[in-house]
Amino acid sequence: MAALDSCLRQLTKASDGKRRLSEEDLERLRQLAAAAAGRGTALRSLVAAYLNSAGRVWADLADSRSARQTEDLKEVGAVLIRAIGDATVALTQGYETAHRSAVRGEEAMRREFVDDLLDGRTGLGRLAERAERFGLRLVGPHTVAVARAGRPFGAGDDTTRYVEEAMTSRFTTEDVLITAKDSLLVCVSPGAVPQVPEFFATAVRDAVAEQCRIAVSRPRPGPSGIVRSYQEARSTLDLATQLGLTTSCVHASELLVFQVLGRDRAAITDLVATVLGGLGAARGGPRALLDTLAAYFASGCLNSVTARRLGVSVRTVTYRLARIRQLTGHDPTDPDQRYILQTAALGARLLDWPTRPLQPSE
Repeated sequence: MAALDSCLRQLTKASDGKRRLSEEDLERLRQLAAAAAGRGTALRSLVAAYLNSAGRVWADLADSRSARQTEDLKEVGAVLIRAIGDATVALTQGYETAHRSAVRGEEAMRREFVDDLLDGRTGLGRLAERAERFGLRLVGPHTVAVARAGRPFGAGDDTTRYVEEAMTSRFTTEDVLITAKDSLLVCVSPGAVPQVPEFFATAVRDAVAEQCRIAVSRPRPGPSGIVRSYQEARSTLDLATQLGLTTSCVHASELLVFQVLGRDRAAITDLVATVLGGLGAARGGPRALLDTLAAYFASGCLNSVTARRLGVSVRTVTYRLARIRQLTGHDPTDPDQRYILQTAALGARLLDWPTRPLQPSE
């Protein structure tokens, strides 16, 4: 190539003049490597071509000197070797700089695409075209799973890379899109591959040392469905936290009843006031009895497990359940009455009662 020939002429001049390559010469080599990187030429091919040509430069220099110039030839050779070393470093620097710049540009484009995809900020046709660049097909239904941990997820951090590598080693790039957004880790996958969300949850739990929670949306079709699924997964995550659910992976379909109740605050306020309002007469307020109800239902309605969860005796749990029955008129040990108490207790969490007083307007 003409650019390489020019650099080799500079190498010959530097050897003849017994000087190092100038900064201008080195910069020319960096630019040459950057251009090669842009064309997709492998670094090893570029360096090999340069070293092969440099070998011919040395042969030409040796032929141009007589046997009486042996000492001079040795000196020229030392200069040439040093110049070749400097040139190789410059080629590598230029290539790596161009590569990092290309990677950063690709990452920026990917982040912009993901933001537009999840926020619904661009036309669907243009979005579909850009999705193909990243190996994602937007046809058909998609499911979105989001994960939250004590430490926020970030693009390119160790945890995000671990999960992404785990997912892409198990599925194709057309099956998963992993990204970090708003401190959450997000996984977009086609509804036709239903095992992706569960594998994602496992990968996140393996990667995160502290406790984490994952929420999975229902599948919805098209790019606009991805936006809705992302919003649903986020709201499910918040709702699961608000309800104090102990399971680490929650599906939006499992909390639909609470989403409905949450939209009608007047109805849920009336439910909590009617079913649990009598707990306000308990000594010390309703908190201890509400905590007992939550632990009782979470333990599968087993007194011994409830006692261990609360750090109290089984006798105390038995007393509290009896007291709840007296104050509310509903028996938590009766399967026919258990559901309404459990629903009301979860409703109390939605309203943050008794920390916040119930308002009739709600």
